[in-house]
Amino acid sequence: MAQTTTAPAAEATLSGDRMKGCCQPVARPIPEPQAERLATLHRALSDPTRIQMLHMLKAASQPICVCDFTAAFELSQPTVSHHLGRLREAGLVSSFRRGIWAFYRLRPDLDPAAAAALALVP
Repeated sequence: MAQTTTAPAAEATLSGDRMKGCCQPVARPIPEPQAERLATLHRALSDPTRIQMLHMLKAASQPICVCDFTAAFELSQPTVSHHLGRLREAGLVSSFRRGIWAFYRLRPDLDPAAAAALALVP
């Protein structure tokens, strides 16, 4: 019976002083600030109510008042504001005040990752 020999496993160099892996070279990690921005974006998109809000904002010809979101979802104003705050934190929406009400709209200057994510919302 013939014996099969395997080649030694290749190691991937990630930096000049560090060796990792045994089978496949892997890409370098992305910069931490970029990873955090993407994670914030994905966390913002992980809630069905926020997806619905983005859908409504995409379809709107004018900024939407927080009171209209409150009525549409039958949620309390603080809960609606929390959801909108998460979308604002992710860079998807901007807001302005008119009297006591806050109005929201999609940001016109979305970064490429946010624009790509928003393109998936009907």
